[in-house]
Amino acid sequence: MPLVRAYCDFYEVSPADEDLVAVSHALIADPDREGIQLIARDDAGTAVGFATVYWSWDTLSAARVGIMHDLFVQPETRGTGVADQLIAACLDECRQHGAARLGWQTAHDNARAQRVYERVGATREEWVDYWLSVRP
Repeated sequence: MPLVRAYCDFYEVSPADEDLVAVSHALIADPDREGIQLIARDDAGTAVGFATVYWSWDTLSAARVGIMHDLFVQPETRGTGVADQLIAACLDECRQHGAARLGWQTAHDNARAQRVYERVGATREEWVDYWLSVRP
């Protein structure tokens, strides 16, 4: 929970802890259909980063895809390769679950993350994201 809360703080959002726990429980309960949460630990066993991959479908490629919706590494651990390792683990999960691609997005001003993504060989696409709330 501390890592997920730090991630939410980074993006200046504040969902309730019980809602965040519910997301993790849904992933744990059905990783083959919902997705998976991966945790990176240091040598002492302390959680220092996490990534979440949700399963979806892409009509344009007619294939299952993984969407890495979350990637977060504690600030003091950044630059140690943990992000690269989490991305590699997400790719492995995609292969195991029959996904053809792994996709994700980041904030326009998150230059440090963009350097990581370019370093691991990801290509940038120029789509404009829109969202509509389904809650009244």
